[in-house]
Amino acid sequence: MITIAEGVDPRWVRSVTTPDGTWHVLDNASVLEREPIGTLLCVHGNPTSSYLWRHVIAALSTGERPWRVIAMDQLNMGWSQRTGRRRLGQRLDDLGRLTDALEIEGPVVTLGHDWGGCISLGWAVNHRARLAGVSVLNTAVHQPPGSALPFLIAAARTPGVRRLVTATTPIFLRATLAIAHPQLPARVQAGYLDPYRGASRRGGIDEFVEDIPVDASHPSWPALQHIVEGLPSLRDLPALMLWGPRDPVFTDLYLRDLRSRLPQAKVHRFEKAGHMVAEDADVAGAVRQWLEDEVVPGILGSPSVTSPTTGPDTSAAEKLWAPLEQHEQDPTAVLVEPTGHGNAQTGSFRVTSWQQLAADVHRVATGLLATGVEPGDRVALLVPPGADLTVALYACVRIGAVAVIADAGLGLPGLHRAIRGSAVRHVIAIDRGLAASRALRWPGQRISVGVPSGSLRARVLGVTAALEDLARSAFSELPAAPAADDEAMVIFTSGSTGPAKGVVYTHRQLAGVRDALLSAYGLRPDDRFVAAFAPFALFGPALGVPSVVPDMDVTAPRTLTATALAQATRALDATVIFASPAALANVLATAHELGADDRAALAGVRLLLSAGAPVPADLLGQVQKLLPRAELHTPYGMTEALLLTDVDLPELLAAGAGDGVLVGRPLPGVEIRLHPLDLDDEFTDKADVTGEIVVRARHLKERYDQLWYTQRATATDDGWHRTGDVGHFDADGRLWVEGRLAHVLHPASGFVTPYGVEQRIQTLPGVERAALVGIGPSGTQQMVAVIEAPFSELGVAAPELAASVRSVAGVDLAAVLVIAALKTDIRHNSKIDRVAVGRWAARQLAGSLS
Repeated sequence: MITIAEGVDPRWVRSVTTPDGTWHVLDNASVLEREPIGTLLCVHGNPTSSYLWRHVIAALSTGERPWRVIAMDQLNMGWSQRTGRRRLGQRLDDLGRLTDALEIEGPVVTLGHDWGGCISLGWAVNHRARLAGVSVLNTAVHQPPGSALPFLIAAARTPGVRRLVTATTPIFLRATLAIAHPQLPARVQAGYLDPYRGASRRGGIDEFVEDIPVDASHPSWPALQHIVEGLPSLRDLPALMLWGPRDPVFTDLYLRDLRSRLPQAKVHRFEKAGHMVAEDADVAGAVRQWLEDEVVPGILGSPSVTSPTTGPDTSAAEKLWAPLEQHEQDPTAVLVEPTGHGNAQTGSFRVTSWQQLAADVHRVATGLLATGVEPGDRVALLVPPGADLTVALYACVRIGAVAVIADAGLGLPGLHRAIRGSAVRHVIAIDRGLAASRALRWPGQRISVGVPSGSLRARVLGVTAALEDLARSAFSELPAAPAADDEAMVIFTSGSTGPAKGVVYTHRQLAGVRDALLSAYGLRPDDRFVAAFAPFALFGPALGVPSVVPDMDVTAPRTLTATALAQATRALDATVIFASPAALANVLATAHELGADDRAALAGVRLLLSAGAPVPADLLGQVQKLLPRAELHTPYGMTEALLLTDVDLPELLAAGAGDGVLVGRPLPGVEIRLHPLDLDDEFTDKADVTGEIVVRARHLKERYDQLWYTQRATATDDGWHRTGDVGHFDADGRLWVEGRLAHVLHPASGFVTPYGVEQRIQTLPGVERAALVGIGPSGTQQMVAVIEAPFSELGVAAPELAASVRSVAGVDLAAVLVIAALKTDIRHNSKIDRVAVGRWAARQLAGSLS
């Protein structure tokens, strides 16, 4: 007896009989109130059923342009008839006869998962005339050459084990459900388990595992080859790939293979999802958006949604490496970096001249080509800022390879996700990066920095070449320069607001960042800057300005000391400093260690830029005492758009306290608007309206890498980027940032942004930092202040302290808690992780001792 599982509308359920057997089908045709735009044909894999597609069916059954959705249980699977063994070729024929029985003429879009993905693509190849698009979740059409069968599948196919784990017992089925993220509720698990109660009903699961055609000797190999050979015929159709990277079976190896076969596909990797991606993530929403953007316009004969073009811009198209060519005979220093604990007077800085840098970049570029690096290949650069990283980066950019920048501040798990997910083909790394590459089995060749090729260590790490050897290559002609709109870099965000995202920049957009820096701050050829802020550590040669990296871990800003900053400034007689607020805070904390010569060197600096997080005016005021002649500026931006606004210290002091952090006026060429939080659809630049900050500029990123759904949600059709920050304009047209959209609190009284409240609390003596978090569901959240107060007892604040906090907060606080240290992001050491702090506060208020 068929059980109607939770989430399935009984009106969808029907039986369809074909010459092959009786099928259990979910079909929403009877519930549609409008004529469907087309049919979505959903094919499940092993060991699931049509229940997998219930969210997609529900999502596409409503709206102005609904879709008919058909999801069948394959024969021998789910609630469909048990008919005896079905090979891959038979399943393709079975599905064709079912769609004929259902009289599906088109337009049809296929959607498949697991081996249902392969079968759905086979149907698409066989029914090209009816087809309007193809889409897949984690799946495969072939075992990529040189790769091993996934361990779990290989283990399940072991003789004597396969039938035991797939049919005799429900081990294979339960193991599949167990790798959902998060764990599936019992009622949802029942929806998958019910059709397979009893060994006799699980025979199809066993047969599916056995029917995987791993080589040409397998009976299903010809059918698989037929699908593979037919895929090129689908390249002119819209395609979508939605992926769960935590899948232990269909890993990114298979995604790369599929992308090579359907290069036009839109790709979205749901970073927290795994094999059961349809349960783990908003697959239904992504499918609906893709259909509306990419498929419906083709059906209706209108253009699809595409990224807006910015038009020609010859200045922005100028090649990044142009200053290297202009200075190729210049013997003066362009890069200076410490070789240990730097001291300019003892000569412990490594100096690279323009002439040497230009030659090294040219030779390494030709060497990379000789080792097999091709234009368009992605190259991970796991090298600390300095000459080696600069040479590797500019060599990649010159030959049209795409540099992938993901710093160690992401932590090993985050770094692993970034490298694996970026489809990297080559890794250039120091020993730690090479070890990670070997241990975590990152794809591609490994090029070492600081590990001699041919050494035992190089052999152990799997090194194929050394950057030092490439830098000694003979001069040879380089290919034509890449086009301005070719990809140049993938730079990963800090991960402070969720999994780190790869941000794609073209050559034109990177040149736009360079031009924005030059125009905003009037950088001159005689300037020299200290690069203590990772995002700008690589821009020196492109700016035509010499730079020095201080003795610090650039990925951990709090490692910068006042002495290290002064020594770096002296080493190059620097005039400009780039540093994050956390770095400056530690500089101030260690300023007592400075000698007279150090202070004299800092006194010669004319400009300080501090970015990466909100910069308090009082912090800058203290820094001004160390840099008495410098203009102190705090540009506002993000990985997606590095420079948007600017404000200097005098204006910060004149503005005084406000509801948020003053970040200033838009820089030339930058447009900024607000999307009001009251859900008004119109963007505005009116004063005193709080909303999400949206921006548009020529140096805005191209897109998020393999995050099509995120890109679609954060970009408008006319080129605006939704930053995820909230703020307001004041009467003078200056922008104030009030926090992150995700951190806005929603008590019963409306909405509250965090920054202004936190700033007021931080004016209290003894309070170092504060975070405002919400406890409970949106609309009834209780507001809680969590503070760092070193001389107070941890936990619930003492009555006197709590009263003081409430007196200045300006909002109704349910509680005041004291914590030893507020959790911050890894890269900047400045951005408070309010989600983690909120979880801690909830545990405290629930009586937890953790």
